[in-house]
Amino acid sequence: MSPSAKSTATLLSTAVLALAAGMADARTSDRNQPMDIEAAHQVCGLGANDSCTYTDVTMTQGTLRIKAAKAVIQQVNGDMSRVQMTGGVTLRQQLDDGTDFDSKSSAVDYDLRSEVVVFTGNVAITQQRGTLNGERVVYNMKSGQVESGGNGNGRVKMRILPKSAQGASAQAGG
Repeated sequence: MSPSAKSTATLLSTAVLALAAGMADARTSDRNQPMDIEAAHQVCGLGANDSCTYTDVTMTQGTLRIKAAKAVIQQVNGDMSRVQMTGGVTLRQQLDDGTDFDSKSSAVDYDLRSEVVVFTGNVAITQQRGTLNGERVVYNMKSGQVESGGNGNGRVKMRILPKSAQGASAQAGG
């Protein structure tokens, strides 16, 4: 792997972990694990303001696993500024409490400068404590604010389980 590709992989690792950790209390030990990236194809520019594109990509780091048809990482002045993933994006990570965080969407756009993550297109987020479904979910990592909405006549749907159901779900393995 060339130095530029290693640098890009490190930047992607940082972005992916920030994305996952932002939406849930991600397993903290994952941040100290190596990032493995597998893709059908990769194209990377070598300049400070270039981007890298991966197709049919799977990224794994500790318990974190992300799959997407395409991932694009943009850099400004040699620093990663934005990560865009499209084409059936799935994310799964184990939380520190041992439960799982899962998300599915058509696209994920993470702007590192504003620290805002936007999930779009048939968004489904599932954790032991409940679910969130909608066409668009915006998470501001600085403020902790989550905003979600339907598209057109669509509606946001949430299900929050009572604590007794959460514990029973965990004991039943789901």
